[in-house]
Amino acid sequence: MSEKATLPVSQETASQAATSAGWLSFSERAHDGALLPGAHFPTRKDEAWHYTSLQMLGRTAWKEPCPMALQKARAFLDRLELPEAQGLIVFGNGFEVPELTWLPQGVRRLSSTSSRSDSSLPVDMQNCFSEQLNAALCQEGLRLQVPENQDAGLIIMVSLHDGADMSTHLRHEFLLEKDAALQVLEIATGVGHYLANPVTRVTCSAGARCLHVKQQNESPQAVHLALLGSVVEEGAVYDGFTLNQGSELGRHEVRGVLAGAHAHTQVNALQVVGGDRLNDLTSRIRHQAPDCTSRQTVRSVLDEKGIGVFQGQILVERAAQKTDGEQLNQALLLSEEAQINSKPELRIFADDVKCSHGATVGALDEDQLFFLRARGIAEPQARAMLVEAFLEESLALVKETELRAYLTRCLRASLPGAGAPACRLEEEG
Repeated sequence: MSEKATLPVSQETASQAATSAGWLSFSERAHDGALLPGAHFPTRKDEAWHYTSLQMLGRTAWKEPCPMALQKARAFLDRLELPEAQGLIVFGNGFEVPELTWLPQGVRRLSSTSSRSDSSLPVDMQNCFSEQLNAALCQEGLRLQVPENQDAGLIIMVSLHDGADMSTHLRHEFLLEKDAALQVLEIATGVGHYLANPVTRVTCSAGARCLHVKQQNESPQAVHLALLGSVVEEGAVYDGFTLNQGSELGRHEVRGVLAGAHAHTQVNALQVVGGDRLNDLTSRIRHQAPDCTSRQTVRSVLDEKGIGVFQGQILVERAAQKTDGEQLNQALLLSEEAQINSKPELRIFADDVKCSHGATVGALDEDQLFFLRARGIAEPQARAMLVEAFLEESLALVKETELRAYLTRCLRASLPGAGAPACRLEEEG
């Protein structure tokens, strides 16, 4: 890759950055000196990162990853109980494992030089810290082109990590030509202390349809900084759903552009956060063309000292008349120390639009608890039933049956009292 990134320099933090083990390690590894000495990790003073500081990254000297051994990658993969699919691609510590990879006939791998995204990243993505860090340290990920009128079926993309103090920066792209269709199940998981910084671009040409389901189930010691950019052209659909249930600090950021008339996009998510972890879902959906629709429902279940963040913006440009956009954030707090930071936002420059947003925060319904207990159900079981009902309502946003069943199984395995999680890798004894 030849992209160069220059991060903003802050005079206030320059002296701190100069001694930051994390920043120095990135600077030494960056392509073509792309990271400026004296630049800094975002802090709460940066509006886009007001609720999620990245200062913890400065405490670690992040190392180059080493390829994962085939035997270990195969063993990890066997524990995931993946659904049937038409294609599978596996990355171990940021390197493709070709022995575990196959793709459907007809789809084409794009080289980094042939990708049209290299010279035309949406402006909304270029300004993101996650993109700039990835561009400076990027590793070749999955770049796929689905030909016109072809349905590629389901492709599963698994990113495994096993290491200490390493960082990976995979760069993916899915290009769907006119009236093509693709389903993607993306899984990010691992063991140990690491940073995963994937960037993905999805382009849906006219009439194309992409269903993208992501499960972020990283190690509890890991940091996950992901950026996804989608460009949806005339009559096309991008339908995204993210399950955030892992990592010490996880941020999934979406920058979506509705670029053609009658396009539709969905950016739904469920965050399940406990311990003293933090998960962040940040999005901006830009309506550029008329007669487009967007929907976003983000739910969070927060327990113990868990922190959830939702920042969502719908931006309607002047040309995007007849826009129909909805945004909803709902949070369920299971402890007095759990927190949710919610910032829904509408920016509208067109005259004839229908947009709405809303946010609700609350604890379990005492009337419903009383109703269940009155029928002889013990309080812990009654509480679990209500939480599971909340989670299942969220997963109902995933319309594809097999993918919804996979996420449901993973969530149930991770609930208290369910035993060892089936869908998260465990440290070997």
